[in-house]
Amino acid sequence: MKTRSPCALAVLGPTGTGKSILGLTLAKRYGGEIVSCDSTAVYRGFDIGTDKLPSKLRRGIPHHLIDVVDPIEQYSVARYALAAAKTFFEIRKRGCLPILVGGTGLYYRGLVRGMFSGPEGAPQLRARLSRIAASRGVATLYRMVEKVDPVSAERIQQNDLRRLIRAIEVYCLTGRSLTSHFSETRSLIEGWNVISIALTLPRVDLIKRLTRRVEAQFEGGLIGEIHGLLSSGVPASAPPFGGLVYRQALEYIAGVRNEIDTKELIVRENRRYAKRQLIWFRKEPNLTWIEGPGEANATIETARSVIDMQLGSLGIS
Repeated sequence: MKTRSPCALAVLGPTGTGKSILGLTLAKRYGGEIVSCDSTAVYRGFDIGTDKLPSKLRRGIPHHLIDVVDPIEQYSVARYALAAAKTFFEIRKRGCLPILVGGTGLYYRGLVRGMFSGPEGAPQLRARLSRIAASRGVATLYRMVEKVDPVSAERIQQNDLRRLIRAIEVYCLTGRSLTSHFSETRSLIEGWNVISIALTLPRVDLIKRLTRRVEAQFEGGLIGEIHGLLSSGVPASAPPFGGLVYRQALEYIAGVRNEIDTKELIVRENRRYAKRQLIWFRKEPNLTWIEGPGEANATIETARSVIDMQLGSLGIS
């Protein structure tokens, strides 16, 4: 889709709401290509626990920023924003429409509203914070982040040691929170019109979907995938192993809890994560919210109506 003004779509929202299917449907309708907005899907080999759509189910639609880094690499929002912006411009050159799909709110904000690369790491400070976490618990660092940067505390998981340390590090080195820095950044796609849709579901419906998904992940070979990754030399300390599903599954493999309890825990943690995502996206401007799963006809028709209306207001048909 060529337009006088650069345009893109975004399909956002909490985990389990059907964003991938809606993104595919819209890509078929508007001549688009999918740009993933998922902080774990960037890692090669981590497929089942991240619900990566298999190639055979992508309907011939190109997907970008999936499987782009090795599991041992650290991947930042700044790196993502640079790669996503580059991909947007390349898709436009092909006469297609970029469609951002995912639930990593920080990645979306970094691309659409601007990124902050931040100061270089301070090894001594990081080591000290790591010692505090080891002796007093990671929750101690989380409480520190809550005091200096409550907005970041809402998006960071309470046991995400790496991101908690980075938030504290930026504050200590600059005297300002990550949130404050982000508020003054400029987008790498400034001037683009991004039509953003966010999906939401009633709590009961979402829990049912999350429960079915966890069952499907285990039946689909999640544990075997993890064993294969570990056998190939990927350490249990690799960044994607710290994410949802994989962290709990590793604990199951280590004998911390049984399979039933592990599945129940993953559902609960996913529900908590979905709540944090909802809080985050509710604070993003210019999102049109649609209640309903992404595969439902009513959701698809509402999304198309919203998009067509906004394209029309931009003089794009």
